[in-house]
Parts: sequence; C-alpha cells; structure tokens
Amino acid sequence: MRTRKAKLDPLSNNEVRRVMLQYFYERNKKATSRRGKNTGAAAPISVIRKELKASHGLTAQQVQSNLTYLLSQGWVEDQPISKSFATNRGGIVPAATSYFIITAAGIDKIDGPSEFTRDRFQGIRIEATGQNIITLGDGNQVDARYQQIGEALSELRNAIKSSDRISDTEKLNLVADIDSVQDQLAKPTPNKDVIRSLWEGINRAASLAGLADFVTRVAPFIVGLLN
Repeated sequence: MRTRKAKLDPLSNNEVRRVMLQYFYERNKKATSRRGKNTGAAAPISVIRKELKASHGLTAQQVQSNLTYLLSQGWVEDQPISKSFATNRGGIVPAATSYFIITAAGIDKIDGPSEFTRDRFQGIRIEATGQNIITLGDGNQVDARYQQIGEALSELRNAIKSSDRISDTEKLNLVADIDSVQDQLAKPTPNKDVIRSLWEGINRAASLAGLADFVTRVAPFIVGLLN
C-alpha cells in the first residue's frame, strides 16, 4: 500500500482564487462593521495574508498575485483610507491604507444572481427571443454564446481602468467602447460593422498602453466573430 505524500500538491491559481473569494465572502457574511481586523467586511492586506496562511497555507506571493486577478475581474475591490501624519520637521506626509472587500459581483459569483442583481433587460421576456443571457463579472450581460469573448473583454476593461499609462479621459472613452461591444454581444445577431469599428480603436489604444497581452486574448474571438 502506498503511503500518502507528506506534502499535498500545490494549489492551482484557480483553486487559490476560489479559496480567496470564499474567504472574502465569509468575512462579509460574518461582519459587524465596515472594516477592521476581526469584525470588518473589509480587511487590510496584512490581515488577509495572515489569515489565509493560517487557514489554507497560502504564501504571500499566492495571495498578492491572485488578489490582483480578483481585483481586475471585479470580484473584489480596494477601498483605500487616506490619512496624513506630521514629520519631525513640521511637514505633512499623506498616506493610504488599502482595505479589500468582496463586491456584489463576487457575492453573486458564489450565491448566484439574486432578485437584486442588476438586470439591464428587465421587463423584456428574454425567453421569447430564444436567447440565454448571462451576466459577466463587470456587470455587462451577453448572450451565452459569447461568454468567452465577453470575459476576455471584461479582463481588458479592468486592465485599462487600472493602467497608469492611460489618462482618465481616454479610460472613460475606452471603457465606454468596450461596453458598447458587450452591448452588441447581447443581440441575437451582433452588428459586425459596429464591433469592427470599435475594436480598431480599442486595439490601437490598449496596445500602445502596454496592454498587448490582454488585447491578444480578445483578438482571436473578435476575428472569429467578424469572419
């Protein structure tokens, strides 16, 4: 009989993300305050690392890298608290502490959509159209046939919002254009000309901003849709 391995195989990134999202879900469920070490729905990274190490043996690197992913997907959000303190020379130094909390989209990811989940098509009998509309992590809704391209666009959308190489004005324009592409993906027959025009601008701007990795995840789906 084979003996059991002394060490378990390391968790995959997806497994770590599930563990972390469940952790944030449970914190929110049990919370009696908005933020705090023990009772808060939101917690600072030091507490998150300590508790996930104790409960699941996660390393600081696992927590940080997968927290970045959960943030970019909109499952978790950063709610920084700004403070300032005086130096010995009388100067004022600003500082901020990040508190991380599960979003409504993250809760719906675990519980499933509720009667309070935002529905852009409320009042329309979707079943009468023969479509299956699903809600993505960023709140956009697309036909289930386009789930992969919708999710890839959501990743690009969040990367654009987080970029420090894109102005806020350009971010607003690009996010609006991505949402417009997502709008087309909710239709039984998306308008290819509209998607093609929007994608050209998104592709160009995101690539110049150093987001080529995210662009290349979307591009094959766009090509397949437009052909």
